[in-house]
Amino acid sequence: MELSVIIVNYNVKHFLEQCLHSVLKASKNISVEIFVVDNNSADGSTQLVKEKFPQVHLVENKINVGFSKANNQAIKAAKGRYILLLNPDTVVEENTFAKGIAFMEQHPDAGGLGVKMIDGKGNFLPESKRGLPTPWVAFCKMFGLSKLFPKSKKFGKYHLSYLNENETHEVEVLAGAFMLLRKETLEKVGLLDETFFMYGEDIDLSYRITLGGYKNYYYPETTIIHYKGESTKKGSLNYVKVFYKAMIVFARKHFSGGKAGAFTFLLHLAIWFRAFLSILRRGVDRIFLPLLDAVFIFAGFLFLTPLWEHIRYVPGYYPPDFLRWVVPFYILFWLTAIFFSGGYKKPVNLLHVGRGILWGTIAILLGYSLVSETYRFSRALILLGSVWAALSLIFYRLFFYWMNWKTFGFDIKRTKKIAIAGHQAEASRVRDILKQTRIQSEFAGFISIDPDDHGEQYIGSIGQLNEIVRINRIDEIIFCAENIRSTEIIRAMLELTSLDIDFKIAPPESISIIGSNSIHTAGDLYVVHINAISKPANRRKKRIFDFVSAALLLLTSPVLIWFFNRKSRWLKNMLQVLWGKQSWVGYAVPVENENELPLIKPGILSPSDILGTPSADTSKNNRLNVLYARNYSLLTDAEILLKGWRKLDR
Repeated sequence: MELSVIIVNYNVKHFLEQCLHSVLKASKNISVEIFVVDNNSADGSTQLVKEKFPQVHLVENKINVGFSKANNQAIKAAKGRYILLLNPDTVVEENTFAKGIAFMEQHPDAGGLGVKMIDGKGNFLPESKRGLPTPWVAFCKMFGLSKLFPKSKKFGKYHLSYLNENETHEVEVLAGAFMLLRKETLEKVGLLDETFFMYGEDIDLSYRITLGGYKNYYYPETTIIHYKGESTKKGSLNYVKVFYKAMIVFARKHFSGGKAGAFTFLLHLAIWFRAFLSILRRGVDRIFLPLLDAVFIFAGFLFLTPLWEHIRYVPGYYPPDFLRWVVPFYILFWLTAIFFSGGYKKPVNLLHVGRGILWGTIAILLGYSLVSETYRFSRALILLGSVWAALSLIFYRLFFYWMNWKTFGFDIKRTKKIAIAGHQAEASRVRDILKQTRIQSEFAGFISIDPDDHGEQYIGSIGQLNEIVRINRIDEIIFCAENIRSTEIIRAMLELTSLDIDFKIAPPESISIIGSNSIHTAGDLYVVHINAISKPANRRKKRIFDFVSAALLLLTSPVLIWFFNRKSRWLKNMLQVLWGKQSWVGYAVPVENENELPLIKPGILSPSDILGTPSADTSKNNRLNVLYARNYSLLTDAEILLKGWRKLDR
């Protein structure tokens, strides 16, 4: 066995599916075995592997044992001369394995190999090559010096940013997302240290490889996509704590004396510093908009109060306490109402802001009518202030949004203009999936990938991507992985990074379309909404519906029984449903693919009864059964029962 690919999965089913498709393509002409170790996912990942990838060795853990232990489980069973540790949120090129193994063969001193990684928008990921996090390197990283001076050999050692990303280099640390390892190296230096639950294990293993007399290489001759952040939100405070604590474990293990103490002190300092910044940022983020709103509203009253005095009364009519105490009280009502209306949620929704102003005004006027006349200053100013508040708050948000301030991102469901690259049949299938998702999109056309692709819906060829995007103002391109090689997809992404468009990949025979538009997000997933009847909650709902409806029918049976010709049969069916032996609604028969459908109780009625007379057409029944099983709803059962109740005696 030449290569053993090991993928540890945790609740990223759709990304795992895409990853496995790319792995299988890259495994051609190479002796490869594939392991998926699932850490007790709850998203159907294991069922996916069993159904779609029977050739994969699946290890199902009953608890989340962590990244290191899960990898070790598969490494111990692996037979390959080379071991590849691969994240499930990756897509490899067709030549990735062959090129990686060839490099290792040519460099017998290589213990480990990492490759060039890009994110879902085609941007280079700096963690593709890293240096050992010594105290000085960690200090430069934690306090931003490495970002300020990326080309400096002194400050840029964490990501080795002074090294050319397109050239092969010796490096100290490999990225855990893709680690190609020599089996004999692992036998010499040991497996992953299970003390590291998550994070740090790749640094530890990379360091032990160099201590064992081997070298680690960064190899950019092949590129993979790594959708960062699928399993964890790496910008969160929790990530900071877990990551830096892993670094403390690493320091205590490999550094001695004062060096370990200095490193540990720095890491603890970094944890508290990052925690302080995170809390401060969240606090400022939460109070910034309300404070700005208060300033705008109060500024309006400073102008409106003397103006109204001049129009209606005389200057100085309102006492100083009006602006000092009463107006802030009004403002508090408006801000509270905006908060409860959802006006401070992000992204900003202007309707919620306006609704909050309206609710606040009503509350102020109600309070105005209940207080003593001493504190009743002017209903007119309340109304004028509410108009000013609504206009000023909405318009300054619009202005700052126009200025591209991130704080003022609007909840606007912008229609994406999408093009699909692939052959007619597969591109049409992907377009149908897109229609069934909840994404607001405009279809721009198909992009041909060879001369045989032609028709009115094609707007150009894959060799014209740059022109197609610019002329048609495309926001997003979906690549059909069934027709296009991963190598070509990655090359296209790299060529178009300057255009700031989004990319998605549609795996073959899948109902998902996958991508990621930022390294800081958990990725983007277009998936057909499925409410399968096999879900435990839906099974419970169906049973409750059957029981309650059967009980009601039983109570009214003295009257209803006279509507049926086969009275004994009707009573028997009702009791069978009540006892759970049958269901009111089951699959339409004859059933062509009974083994592929979720198992449910036999039914007295079926989805075909909603159309009138049951059909003997097997293909039609098959489509109805699939739709019923895939998109289960109690309303469907209720509709079938109401329309077919006269057939309950059959």
